[in-house]
Amino acid sequence: MDNVKDINITTAEWRIMRVIWTLGTGTSRELTDILGESMGWKAATIKTLLRRLLDKDAIKFEKQGNKFIYSAILQETDTIELTTKQFFDQLCARKIGTAITSLIDESELTQDDINNIKAALDKKSPVAEIKCNCLPDGCDC
Repeated sequence: MDNVKDINITTAEWRIMRVIWTLGTGTSRELTDILGESMGWKAATIKTLLRRLLDKDAIKFEKQGNKFIYSAILQETDTIELTTKQFFDQLCARKIGTAITSLIDESELTQDDINNIKAALDKKSPVAEIKCNCLPDGCDC
């Protein structure tokens, strides 16, 4: 995760990243066809989002003839890890357990997912008390 410092990827940009991560590489035509069909986006919208991702150093392109071939600079696992950290950094420390429970409740999980979550919890050592991070002197949230 060394090349991922701080990135703010919008929901629409995530859609494009997910397609690029799935394909490995994709031409602008492939991305336009896939996202145009699945999202109903116009080519101009997709090109704008690709430009934003290029500006954020999330993707790169290589020109081959008259084709632009896009690939990810950011790895999917690194991006998920950073985004998750950014999300939890915004929460009150005392509400993180509630947020995790909510994520589990709202997610479709395979048996492997459930086993991995249980294994992670088994390795986790509980803390006696969580200090609130909302105010310098703490709070009663």
